[in-house]
Amino acid sequence: MDDLRIGLLGVAGRMGTTLVRRIEAAAGARLAAAAEAGGHPAAGRDAGEVAGIGALGVAIGTDPRAVFEAVDAVIEFSLPDATAAHAALAAETGTAHVIGTTGLDAAQAGAVRAAAARTAVVWAPNMSVGVNVLIALTEQVARILGTDYDIEIVEMHHRHKVDAPSGTALGLGKAAAAGRGVDHDGAAVRGRDGHTGARRAGDIGYAVLRGGGVAGDHSVIFAADGERVELGHRAGTRDVFADGAVRAALWTRGRPPGLYDMRAVLGLPG
Repeated sequence: MDDLRIGLLGVAGRMGTTLVRRIEAAAGARLAAAAEAGGHPAAGRDAGEVAGIGALGVAIGTDPRAVFEAVDAVIEFSLPDATAAHAALAAETGTAHVIGTTGLDAAQAGAVRAAAARTAVVWAPNMSVGVNVLIALTEQVARILGTDYDIEIVEMHHRHKVDAPSGTALGLGKAAAAGRGVDHDGAAVRGRDGHTGARRAGDIGYAVLRGGGVAGDHSVIFAADGERVELGHRAGTRDVFADGAVRAALWTRGRPPGLYDMRAVLGLPG
């Protein structure tokens, strides 16, 4: 079988260059097209040279449509408004779309869902295999422990991250809510400050830390009067997110249109 042709959007950023390196290391995949925003200093350069691995013969363009038309699957970790526009291109071209972008609002998320009616879309708050195992475990533990345990989610990321809580933290909170059979938005407490009063029973709390170059740390704490259960994941490198995204792109080969997550890619329950 021929290698899966993968396209990258935002190829010159931190995740983009990591993806170039991990695609080249993956069996069954090759980088076939790449793009950056118009006017970006990397435009016209070779994607492999920008990623520090030598020329690959893939010039960085500025037309995302050309990328979608040239490949089997497109991967992007970018900004919400760009992702929504690119989802429409995925639908028009029938190209699989693997999305690691977080912070989408309701309208932008709607654009992604609309695209999934016409092509395979994998959209996950975190592409790491380990994190997605953690999400599945969080749902199971929340179901088993029940409401006697308070749930708090703590996350830390690098100083450049612009959305909070992280998409992964929210994914963990939604998994906990699903395990309890409650509405996440009604239970979520996304910040505490000042004289807040006693903790409300059933809340799912979030604490956000930012600093340094942290790739991503997440903890889920289940706290009762006599004990505490903690689940966690620490990402030491962006490679884990890139490897998961490449795995998701390979998984889309031959898949029918639909909105999928990493649980589907990994065969995890839920």
